[in-house]
Amino acid sequence: MPPNITSAIVFVINAITSLYLLVLLLRFWLPWLQADFRNPLAQGILRLTSPVVIPVRRIVPSFGRLDTATILVAFVIQYLTILLLLLIMGQAASFVTIAVTAIVKLLVLTINLFVYAIIIRVVLSWISPGGYNPAAAIITTLTEPILRPFRRILPPMGGFDLSPILAIILLLAATIVVNGFKPLGL
Repeated sequence: MPPNITSAIVFVINAITSLYLLVLLLRFWLPWLQADFRNPLAQGILRLTSPVVIPVRRIVPSFGRLDTATILVAFVIQYLTILLLLLIMGQAASFVTIAVTAIVKLLVLTINLFVYAIIIRVVLSWISPGGYNPAAAIITTLTEPILRPFRRILPPMGGFDLSPILAIILLLAATIVVNGFKPLGL
């Protein structure tokens, strides 16, 4: 297969699985951050992920608020995606190498989820300050626990909240550190 077609296929597979994994990660984080599950967006997240999470939950119990079934499903999807990409590219790797890469990619995707949420919150604060909609409520739920410590370090000055900038810088630095543990270059 020509390299440009292989690259396009790899891109499409990565994009689709990353989007679904982001939804799964949202399902994992929302209970931890005490989101309101009456929110229509939270209901949509549950509807999208329940077909794969509920059967696993019957076998793998949760530990308190730790939704082990959702994490296991996300790991398996990421692992199978990496395995599929390696097959498409005609490469091979050991079980441990693929597993470590899957874990690292999930951690990076989680960090990116919070970075995207902070950016969306900043943009929403410019467009509709003080406005309410279900998406804004979920974004606030996701970002507030992260931004709160940064606001103590860097309080708002003259009406400008610079804590999102500091949070994004540190989250992106964490992405660089975590990516350094990835054994495969996928």
